[in-house]
Amino acid sequence: MNAQISNVRSQRRKHLRYLLLLCAAGLLINYLLAHLAKGFDLPLYLDNIGSGLAAALGGYIPGIVVGFLTNLVNGIGDYNTTYYGSLTVLIAIASAWFASKGYYSFHKPGKLLTVIIVFALIGGGMGSVLTWALYGFEFGTGLSAPLAIRIHSAGVLSEFWSQFTADILIDLVDKSITVLVITALLQVMPSSFKDLFFFTGWQQTPSSQENRADSEQKRARFMSLRSKIVILVTAGMIIIAAIVTVISFFHFRTSAVEEQQELAWGVANVASDAMDGDRIDEYIQLGFDAEGYARIDKRFNDLANSTPSIKYVYAYRILEDGCHVVFDADTPDTPGGEPGDVVEFDEDFNDKLPALLAGKEVEPVISNGQFGWLLTVYKPVYDSQGVCQCYVGVDISMDHVIQNGFQFLARVVSLFFGFFLLLLTTAIWFAEYNIIRPINALDIATDVAAYSSEEERAITVERIQELDIHTGDEIENLYHSVTRTTEDMVDTVENMEHQGEVIRKLQNGLILVLADMVESRDQNTGDHVRKTAAYTGIIMRELKKEGIYTDQLTDTFMYDVENSAPLHDIGKIQVSDTILNKPGKLTDEEFEIMKSHTTAGAEVIAHAMNTVSEENSGYLKEAMNLAHYHHEKWNGSGYPCGLKGEDIPLSARVMAVADVFDALVSKRSYKDGFPFEKAMSIIQEGSGSHFDPKVVTAFMNASDEVREVMNSHMSIQ
Repeated sequence: MNAQISNVRSQRRKHLRYLLLLCAAGLLINYLLAHLAKGFDLPLYLDNIGSGLAAALGGYIPGIVVGFLTNLVNGIGDYNTTYYGSLTVLIAIASAWFASKGYYSFHKPGKLLTVIIVFALIGGGMGSVLTWALYGFEFGTGLSAPLAIRIHSAGVLSEFWSQFTADILIDLVDKSITVLVITALLQVMPSSFKDLFFFTGWQQTPSSQENRADSEQKRARFMSLRSKIVILVTAGMIIIAAIVTVISFFHFRTSAVEEQQELAWGVANVASDAMDGDRIDEYIQLGFDAEGYARIDKRFNDLANSTPSIKYVYAYRILEDGCHVVFDADTPDTPGGEPGDVVEFDEDFNDKLPALLAGKEVEPVISNGQFGWLLTVYKPVYDSQGVCQCYVGVDISMDHVIQNGFQFLARVVSLFFGFFLLLLTTAIWFAEYNIIRPINALDIATDVAAYSSEEERAITVERIQELDIHTGDEIENLYHSVTRTTEDMVDTVENMEHQGEVIRKLQNGLILVLADMVESRDQNTGDHVRKTAAYTGIIMRELKKEGIYTDQLTDTFMYDVENSAPLHDIGKIQVSDTILNKPGKLTDEEFEIMKSHTTAGAEVIAHAMNTVSEENSGYLKEAMNLAHYHHEKWNGSGYPCGLKGEDIPLSARVMAVADVFDALVSKRSYKDGFPFEKAMSIIQEGSGSHFDPKVVTAFMNASDEVREVMNSHMSIQ
């Protein structure tokens, strides 16, 4: 066993080396072909051939690993590539599934086309949507831009759908090349070479395809272990990802708001520094005629146009009647107010109004009103006496914060999804080989266990031992416990069978002793009970061979009849020796007494049956039938009940032939035995009257065996 385990581990290490080689080759193929396409400025990606091939050869795990690492490696030069790792992983998963179903074949063009379309929908369709989610929609950008512009120029599709269609078409070409290259490589590789790379993790002797199919067909009462593991891992990862994503999003949003606040305060500080707090009245009254006003106004406009996120820059004196304009920068959509204009106070700032009227500093305000979602800061402008004369206000548009937030979520989800698929597939694979398949193999091995014969018991133990489960955990402990229990059970069954055989021999010996006791009182019977038992066995075996009464001739029935046959004359124990050993013909009265041995025998056996349970009284039941009815005749003229035809138990009909034949050929004190042929002819003559015709036919057909038994007992005598 240790040598076998060592060999398994050696094979596993060898297989792992091939697996690492496959992953390295797939990663290298993806990297080189992607850079080749980029270097020659081809409208192709060619970054899925390596991962698709790894998945087709090695299965899900190698394909996903290569796909995920491809985008990580390419992300070193361009981090944006990392976000598309989930698409590469999806294509790898699809490639592994298609390979397992035999889709990669030039003899199946329809299936190859299916692979191409699925790959293009993932890479082109989902990739186009992911690009929009990550960066917002920009028409006419990227690899498919020239084609998108041509499609849009036809005037049929919108910019978005033109871009989407172009991405799909470009990817159809790219994935056609990918699929054809993978198919060609798989076609030229010999099967023995491909088998080196398929990634398995057997922790036992690999199950046959038939056993795996059997385990798949078994239905759990509620839910399979595989489903529970998938649900548990999926739910756990989604919950963790959701928590991390929400926390990250709030941190991102808080940071974005803080960044905008810093920008707003910076602009407000620059604007306020340009103003003279002692000249605010002059600015309001004279406007552009005031000295330096134009210069300050230009500063405000420059600040307002310095970055797209700055929406408004202004200086207001806040009084009870409203906001009096000091400076107000123009915007592309709205010209600024004139000096001295009064602007109605925004109701979003009502709670800040008392502080503003008092010339105090206020916290930034985020509002979502008629001017959109804005972040507003108010910077007090003081005169030389330290009195607040006005406020510089800066409104920062928060729309881009929302957009950036959604793009941040898209990036997080995209990165998580690829990692999620990798972890989920790995978890399922690990559970499959370390939990599910060992348990299923153990279940099948024990489910088909049989103990009825020595050969079946040996096969059962061997089948369980051959599983060689070595997961190194509780499942391995369970396997060893089941193995020991099965071995102990086999030993117990064998001991029970041995004891049962001893009991059966003792039982049969007691039957023969009892029969011999009865026989010894009858000086005429000789070895009658043993011969009749042998004849009944010959007749029953021949009947079964000829397909007659097969529904009754079970192994148990035949065993019970043959071994209880010596008791058929047990009732003679109650017949007196005078009648039993009378040399001459019995009187009618004596014959009636002699006939009573049938009912007497049945009563004796019935008493014996009362001492055992019904399920253990099989042989006694047939012994009673033999004792009671072996003198019944087929035509109904027998005794004691005058039964007719098949109303007579089969065991008694068989015994009738055996009993009469032995009486004919045996020597008695009052007669010599008939020759074999004469006795057989008498039996034949009684067919249909005294005997069951089918039983007679079987007896005649087995005449050679009958003669052999007769001669063997004659030689003993």
